[in-house]
Amino acid sequence: MQSHKDLNVWKLSIDLAVEIHKITKTFPKDEMFAMVSQMRRAATSVSMNIAEGYGRGSDRDTIRFLYISLGSIAELDTQIILSQRFGYIDPETAEELEFQAKTISKMINSLITSVKRRLGES
Repeated sequence: MQSHKDLNVWKLSIDLAVEIHKITKTFPKDEMFAMVSQMRRAATSVSMNIAEGYGRGSDRDTIRFLYISLGSIAELDTQIILSQRFGYIDPETAEELEFQAKTISKMINSLITSVKRRLGES
């Protein structure tokens, strides 16, 4: 099993988390403990759960934590949509962030499929 650091999806999720952190610095101060905190937590959760799954050393644990990562990226996608509708980020930025989230989601799904095949599951 390769290291999580070798996975392109892990690298992209790190990049997205950094981007979310930068973007949320511009949100209104009254959102610091609401939307900002939630978005940062969801964004960092994606890469951390990929790493934890791979760090556990078993395919079953890897799959379980990849599913948690999928949940976090879906949560982040929703938060991006809400942030755009609230007027905290412009439509172009929201579109780019949503594209990145969708790409990461597809990659996680592909990884889950790959690990399941290794286990002989479908």
